[in-house]
Amino acid sequence: MAASDRDGPEAAPAIKEEVQSVAPLTPVPAGPDEAAFAAAYDAEFEAVWLYLRRLGVPEADVEDAVHDVFVVAHRKYGAYDPSRPLRPWLLGIAFRVAAQWRRRHRLEVSVADPEPERADDARAPDELVARQQVRSRLQAALSQLDIHQRAVVVMHDLNGVPVPEIASALDVPLNTVYSRLRLGRAKITAALRGEP
Repeated sequence: MAASDRDGPEAAPAIKEEVQSVAPLTPVPAGPDEAAFAAAYDAEFEAVWLYLRRLGVPEADVEDAVHDVFVVAHRKYGAYDPSRPLRPWLLGIAFRVAAQWRRRHRLEVSVADPEPERADDARAPDELVARQQVRSRLQAALSQLDIHQRAVVVMHDLNGVPVPEIASALDVPLNTVYSRLRLGRAKITAALRGEP
């Protein structure tokens, strides 16, 4: 099955296997840092994949974007401070990868299709449809934010990353993060209410 035929977070493990088969591109001698990086890769792959999708990277390109994130992370892993949380650091790299992707594909950016929901026998069909509609509306509202506001809102509200960690990961002042979060939330609220 081609990567573009897969949808949603359930595709992440299959994509993960494909990415692992090609990363890293150059042989690196194994050592304690390699084992730590491999563990970090396994633990954070799906979070990075979902974050890139939420930032608007299309399904067809998310595999390449995830690969780029972990190639950059591998290259910079020696400079990573293990006393700080790993996920915000990786999401900061993912933000930069997504921003580069958007610059390269400026005219092609469109609203990302929400991930299809897995069948759940415990939920009624009308509940599944309602959840899908809410997810679609949220994705459309997120797509109206600029990349900087979107990155902060997704990191904070959907990934639960504290504001100080976002500021550190994105290398911006704390007040800037708070401002982007406030403005992004206001725009999402207006979009969900149908306000111009």
